[in-house]
Amino acid sequence: MYSMTGYGRGTASLDGRELTIELKSVNNRFLDIGMKLPRQLSFLEDSLRKLLNDALNRGHVDVFVNYRNLRSDAKTVRVDEALLKAYLASARESAKELDLVDDLTLSRALSLPDVTTILPADEDQEALAKLGEAAMTMAIEGLKAMRRKEGERLKLDLAARMDTMTGYAEAIEQRAPAVAEEYRTKLTARVEELLGETEVDRARLATEVAIFADRAAIDEEIVRLNTHLVHFRELLEAEEPVGRKMDFLVQEMNRECNTIGSKANDAALTSIVLLSKAEIEKLREQIQNIE
Repeated sequence: MYSMTGYGRGTASLDGRELTIELKSVNNRFLDIGMKLPRQLSFLEDSLRKLLNDALNRGHVDVFVNYRNLRSDAKTVRVDEALLKAYLASARESAKELDLVDDLTLSRALSLPDVTTILPADEDQEALAKLGEAAMTMAIEGLKAMRRKEGERLKLDLAARMDTMTGYAEAIEQRAPAVAEEYRTKLTARVEELLGETEVDRARLATEVAIFADRAAIDEEIVRLNTHLVHFRELLEAEEPVGRKMDFLVQEMNRECNTIGSKANDAALTSIVLLSKAEIEKLREQIQNIE
């Protein structure tokens, strides 16, 4: 089981080039990738996205890429000759007009504003593609390891909550048969109290109790609730992503509890249902972080 929260970092270097990728992921209904690449590495975006798409199923993932080129040919110098000629022409004209000595040297000329520009050299895209793949693979491994560790913690918490829910389901199942009998007892006592010495119509009373028992029957809901609990426990041991399936099961558990509560007409059952719904809400909050 994997959480959707995690961090991973990978660095790859070769021949004076070093590329580092950091991944940070949080909850999200689908896989959503936000990638920030230096301009000269924009050609890597599609391949890096593919690696993430192949490795992850859900979560918002921020991708940060840092690149350093320490090679001697990493930068080039461009001289704006047209601008330099304009500077020289203007300087010589001023020297002639003002009778000044022309002492402009090459080093001084190159230091004039905007004459020289330092630019990054054209990159070896094939070499960078290999570095990108290696760094991303390492970062994904780190991210998944952290997501797996967090997922195991969530698994323990969910298993404990399943034990609690199973206890509530058993309490509901044990209480359910007594509801109709208690209704019959109360109804009989109330009728006898109202009628006094008049003989009670036992057949009519039995019919009323049967109608109530049929209306309050929750056997089917109990069976479905127990089935959902069993299925949820199976998902706890599954290797594939189970977050969406768990979310669906929690919705179904809540539906069954709502139906039981509406049919019960019994204070004890209502109390158990309220406890169950509170536990289901805690389950719902936790599984929002399951991949």
